[in-house]
Amino acid sequence: MTDARVKLAIFDCDGTLVDSQHSIIASMNAAFDVHQVPRASREAIRRVVGLPLLDAVAQLIPDAPSDLIEGVREEYGRAWHHIRETEGLDEPLFPGLIETLDRLEAEGWLLGVATGKSRRGLDGTLEKHSILERFVTLQTADRARGKPDPEMVQLAMLETGAEAGDTVMIGDTTFDMEMAVSAGVMAIGVSWGYHDVDELKITGAAEVIDAFEDLPGVLSRI
Repeated sequence: MTDARVKLAIFDCDGTLVDSQHSIIASMNAAFDVHQVPRASREAIRRVVGLPLLDAVAQLIPDAPSDLIEGVREEYGRAWHHIRETEGLDEPLFPGLIETLDRLEAEGWLLGVATGKSRRGLDGTLEKHSILERFVTLQTADRARGKPDPEMVQLAMLETGAEAGDTVMIGDTTFDMEMAVSAGVMAIGVSWGYHDVDELKITGAAEVIDAFEDLPGVLSRI
């Protein structure tokens, strides 16, 4: 009898699949400048990557009125699309990703993404690198509750038929780890992203990998 269990590996995007911090910081700076808000530090912006955009802006200017927060969010979107259409987004893939996706697919894993990006933004990023079709489920913050709420993981499992015990969430932030724990799935952190390794472990990472090449072995072991 064949094993009919579905194995699902869900990846965060920014800071996990692609190093998008430069485009994110540039877009946030442009939005702050338009609204004459003092710029947040690069580290502060990196800390909120992965949250839904409105939540990220609210954390960066916590005492601001809601209309200003919404205005900055809208201007960020305009700045991001301007960069995309002119100089191009600075979002390189992290090393070893393509080879790792190949190996996971060969070993029977279904692949998904759960991200704070909008669906339009995610499609643009994945299409740029010709990997959009590799992922069978795409969960975004404009179609589900954002991290660390577990809804994106839950919807990914529902779409693919995977059970929590056969699902892993791979990400670079505490928001990813907390989302995985809340959804009852295994959390795997990556050390090359935007939150510290110790934070990932504290918030639920069963393992933290230092290179994509390590991921298939970790999944086989645990």
